[in-house]
Amino acid sequence: MIRVSVLYANESGKKFDADYYKNRHMKLAGDRLKSFGLIRYEVDRGLAGGAPNAPAPFIGACHFYFATVEEFQKGMAAHGQELIADIPNYTNIQPTIQISEIVS
Repeated sequence: MIRVSVLYANESGKKFDADYYKNRHMKLAGDRLKSFGLIRYEVDRGLAGGAPNAPAPFIGACHFYFATVEEFQKGMAAHGQELIADIPNYTNIQPTIQISEIVS
């Protein structure tokens, strides 16, 4: 199984509409990617860093779970433009994407 993490850095002066992200963008992404093997997704909101009183390094994130990287890539080939076009509706932060193999 693989996890695709999309991370939004907690940057001063940037916007991130967590309500829109959770209730509209992620529902759109889930609907579009389900037929391509999306198992589930999770949405995170950053609360704090590891040190006392440290700010969260990421203001928001999501994690998509698929059986294979190829399933994710097919879904994004079909719907990526639509999903990327929605990003300005909730943030002006450039997301960082990491694809990981879940080993445990």
